[in-house]
Order: sequence, then structure tokens, then C-alpha cells
Amino acid sequence: MSKESICKDTRIKMEKVVAHLQEELKGLRTGRANTGLVENIKVEYYETLTPLKQLAIISTPDAQSLMIKPYDASIISGIEKAILQSDLGLTPAVEGKLLRITIPPLNEERRKKLSVHAKESGEKDKVALRNVRHDANKHVDNEEKQGILTEDDAKRTKEDIQKTIHEFEGKLNDLVKKKVDEIMKV
Repeated sequence: MSKESICKDTRIKMEKVVAHLQEELKGLRTGRANTGLVENIKVEYYETLTPLKQLAIISTPDAQSLMIKPYDASIISGIEKAILQSDLGLTPAVEGKLLRITIPPLNEERRKKLSVHAKESGEKDKVALRNVRHDANKHVDNEEKQGILTEDDAKRTKEDIQKTIHEFEGKLNDLVKKKVDEIMKV
């Protein structure tokens, strides 16, 4: 494996870590309606746990409410149950063949807890980045031992990997900061 392919593989893995954090942060409440709050809630459908976004149209008719219109009206009670059991603290109201959720404003204590959760998620993903770096560096060492990479190439590759992790840590920090600011905004 060449220096370029090691760096490219490392970058791809780090991009996946950033994408994971984006998905996780999407599900945190901010006091404004956002389809990302509920789209990954698992609903039991024909004895299979299925993400809500595959079972219904989720929309935000205004800044403080969500509307969920299931493709199959018979699963409304299952969707309602799944939302109530989630830790989001949301209460759906059934209106005929759809559900409406009014997003209550967050109190200060809840905002702080959500901010801490966002920061913890960011830290977990930084650990994942470091694991990717560790694996890549180990791969470089193996390539050097086998004589595929020279000592200088191995050193430069490790430097490139280090620059890449700094870049992606910055992206994670930016995502977390943006989400915390969004949560704390009154």
C-alpha cells in the first residue's frame, strides 16, 4: 500500500467519524422543530424495529411543531408509543391520520444537560479519530518493516496523518460548538 493510499484510507475513515457525529447531534433538541429529532426513532413495524423516517413523512409546519404522516395509518399508535418511550420528552397528539408534536421551549437545566451530552458525543468521536490514527500509524510501521516504505516516507506519512487528525478534530469541535450554541440560544 502506498503512502497516498494510506492517507486516503485514513481520511475516508475520519470522514465517517465526522458524519457519525453529525447524525448524533441532529437528534438533540434545540427548542426548535427539526425533523432530525424523530427521524431515527425506532418503531416496531411487523415485528421489526424500523426508523420512523422509513415509515412516515415528517415535516415542520412551523418553528415549534412537527407533523408526522405515516404511510400506513394503522401504525399511528406504534409511532406514538415509540416517541413517548424515547428520551426526548416529547408528547405527540393524534389528529386523525397524523401525529402533531409541539416542541416545548427548553428550560435552563435541560439546555445544560443537552450541551453536556453534545460535548460527550464529540469527545467519544475524538477517541474514534485517535483510533483511526493509531491504526494508520501501525499500518505505516508494518509497511516500513516490510521495506515497502522508506524511513523518510514513513515519517512523512505519519506527519500527514497527524495533520489530517488535527483537521478532523477541528471539524468535530466546530460541530459541537455550533450545536451547543444552538441549544443554549434562548
